[in-house]
Amino acid sequence: MKQIYKWVCRLSQVSGMVAALLMVVSVFVVCQMIFVRAVLGESSIWQTEFVTYALVAATFLGAPYILLTKGHVNVDLLPLFLSHKARVALAWVASIASLTFCLLFLYSALHWWYEAWNLDLTTPSIWRARLWIPYLSVPVGMTLLCLQYVVDIWALATGRDMPFGMDPSKQKEMA
Repeated sequence: MKQIYKWVCRLSQVSGMVAALLMVVSVFVVCQMIFVRAVLGESSIWQTEFVTYALVAATFLGAPYILLTKGHVNVDLLPLFLSHKARVALAWVASIASLTFCLLFLYSALHWWYEAWNLDLTTPSIWRARLWIPYLSVPVGMTLLCLQYVVDIWALATGRDMPFGMDPSKQKEMA
């Protein structure tokens, strides 16, 4: 299981790098769009849609990395006042609820992506991008997020990680 844990964490890191790359590419595409419109006086055809889909993809592909690094926004007020045992219980409830939500989201996203693939749906613009390509980032990102939740739950169960990243010895200092 330790190898799977390392493998999933590495996948989350790679997906975070891909998300960052998509954001950088989006900045360059926006700059190119401004140049084409303002300097060349031409209309933009694909840039707005590309940037929209790239940023959505960056959101979903970046989510596993955010979970890995505990970079998400959370409110630690309740865990701060709980004992270590209660903190562990709360972490279990939160992790299982989050994983359940992500699995349901993944299930819906797979149907959504498959419909775009099967019907060969395209965007209504002149660009006519095949929608299954940008839609693929949602089930891929959710799959990686579910895997990251599974290994996080394993880390919690084995004591490899502390709930909410809080050391139980620091609980005594706060009391």
